[in-house]
Amino acid sequence: MRIISGKYKGRRIFPPKNLPVRPTTDMSKEALFNVLNNHFSFDGLKILDLFSGTGNISFEFASRGSAPITSVDGDFGCVKFIKQVASEYDFEIAATKSDVFKYLENCKTSYDIIFADPPYGLDQATFEKIVLLVFERELLNEDGMMIIEHSKYTKMEHLSNFSFQKNYGGSFFSFFELNSTDDDEELADNSNKIIEEDEG
Repeated sequence: MRIISGKYKGRRIFPPKNLPVRPTTDMSKEALFNVLNNHFSFDGLKILDLFSGTGNISFEFASRGSAPITSVDGDFGCVKFIKQVASEYDFEIAATKSDVFKYLENCKTSYDIIFADPPYGLDQATFEKIVLLVFERELLNEDGMMIIEHSKYTKMEHLSNFSFQKNYGGSFFSFFELNSTDDDEELADNSNKIIEEDEG
């Protein structure tokens, strides 16, 4: 696992082999941050990283100057590792051991970017619940963005606030923004084109 940009560009980080994770690949991560780079200046962004695993995404945001960052995962080993790396690199990351849904239900803070990488094996309703909770609880700042990483078997484009979707090497990223609509046929056509272009 390596940091692809920012202050610690090229730095390799080695998580324990026994963590129950499926990290976002470097190729997918680089493509994701290229998209985000067109929408945001990362310095000072407030980030929420759900199902944070190894902290791969949190470290990338931190290297680019985003802070504060909250990383939420239910596994003690993952949280311990994120805290260790954050301390070593002086990243402003608060790693929290919690069930993600309980965290969202009790959260009283809003964020500029919310990223979630749930286990691909979770059912459709569980993925949808993440998005619904974020917008019901008003956890996304105005002009902010939420990104869900998922497999091709999970469909997100029918949900309210869906904006667009990208596909990189079998990993799909669905992007959500305030005031986006899933009733716009042109938007739906554009999102389908994006998927087809990235798959080809």
